Amino acid sequence: MATITEKSTILVVDDNITNLNILLDYLNELSYKVLIAANGEQALQQLQHIHPDVILLDVMMPGIDGFETCLRLKANKETQDIPVIFMTALTDTVDKIRGFTVGGVDYITKPFQHEEVLARLKAHLTIRKLQQELQQKNDDLEQYADILAKKNTELATKNAELDEKNVQLNALNADKDLFFSIIAHDLRNPISALRELPQIIIENLESYSQDDLRRMISMQRDAAKNLFELLENLLTWSRIQRGMIEHEPQPINLKEIVDRNIALLAANAYSKKISVKNDITFPAIIYVDYKMMDTVLRNLLSNAIKFTGEDGNIEFTAIEQDQFIQVAIRDTGMGIGENYVPKLFRIDEQYRRTGTANERGTGLGLILCKEFVERNGGRIWVESEVGKGSTFRFTSPKFSKERAML
Repeated sequence: MATITEKSTILVVDDNITNLNILLDYLNELSYKVLIAANGEQALQQLQHIHPDVILLDVMMPGIDGFETCLRLKANKETQDIPVIFMTALTDTVDKIRGFTVGGVDYITKPFQHEEVLARLKAHLTIRKLQQELQQKNDDLEQYADILAKKNTELATKNAELDEKNVQLNALNADKDLFFSIIAHDLRNPISALRELPQIIIENLESYSQDDLRRMISMQRDAAKNLFELLENLLTWSRIQRGMIEHEPQPINLKEIVDRNIALLAANAYSKKISVKNDITFPAIIYVDYKMMDTVLRNLLSNAIKFTGEDGNIEFTAIEQDQFIQVAIRDTGMGIGENYVPKLFRIDEQYRRTGTANERGTGLGLILCKEFVERNGGRIWVESEVGKGSTFRFTSPKFSKERAML
């Protein structure tokens, strides 16, 4: 391992050539690296480029003396920590005190005593080295503290995110548990009907009239239809939750897709003598996923028919709103109580009731509507009054070339 002497650089500042030579020869023999300057100005210039481990500084020099030179060294952030040992023939206590006041750490007197010079140099070089090591340790500690603080912050952020995810997961699991309990309950009724009605018919076949049989078979048909709708919506909802339904927006003529759904459910409306009108007159082109929009319109129209009595009316309208088109499906049906409206689109608080002809709902239709409308960048809501009907409204983005390029 290299010794302090072999590693140390000493700057000697003295205008006396004899003194310089004496110190230069002596310190070179001791393997110090020695730099020299003839006056204070020259020393300050050199210190702009080099940083010795210690400075031997003569007090009495032409130009700026040793005291002024030391003051300037200590005023510079780059050189203020370099220890300065004054070299002087002065023995006056006032001069020594002045040397310590301006920042000197020690002094040696002329003529030089080699042993004294070496002892003072080694002492201050050792102190300097220890100070540098301590400073490095402090710097390392501060850097480590910064890294630790950053890691703690990142960890706290990750923990907060994890806590939030756990809360969301627990809420989702609770919703799913409730949802599946509801589904299990809803499946029981149509399955029971499909299982029990045939047995009842078989056991009472001879005693049933044609009207009785027609009624029993109609009940079977309705149970099967309700079961099919429930399973279809359940599978669709399941695919949404697993991210298996791709969102592929395209320009769609709103009037045409509404007409298609009115035709599809015309028999349901006809059986209840309900008038269904499409009053969308302007060329409303929306930019949505076709299958999703088809599901939304079919569910909303099916609900409107289900909860509207005989001779009722259902009307589709649309208006333009900036970058969106707002669609409205208004019916003259049963209406919904104000306290039940917030439950319509929630999976954890489903609102159940039978239609005007005792039709049963699946409980999933409006939830699917909300999922699909929001997936396409819109929102859905309802306005309703008991006994006067309901108006379901939702927004869909207009088609534009700029939107299609996104």
